[in-house]
Amino acid sequence: MTKRQRRTFSSEFKMDAASLVLDQGYSIAEAARSLDIGETALRRWVDQLKIERGGITPTTKALTPEQQRIQELEARINRLEREKSILKKATALLMSDELERSR
Repeated sequence: MTKRQRRTFSSEFKMDAASLVLDQGYSIAEAARSLDIGETALRRWVDQLKIERGGITPTTKALTPEQQRIQELEARINRLEREKSILKKATALLMSDELERSR
């Protein structure tokens, strides 16, 4: 028995596969068979695409370009907030050192 290697799929492929079910009327079983992918994976992608189309940003890697952009921007905001916090702490530390020296 040969072990099947785990495959990875691009976000575009996942979105196109899920679109077969949501937009073109294929059943999950039909689409999975025709694309040679597992039904469970396709079902996850369909559920995720439904959620993203509803305007909710997923916790996993987004499929739609809009949700991908939102995830990028949220990551950037988080990084900037961490940097701001570090700068605030550094400023407070420098100010307290300066006060100690001036006494």
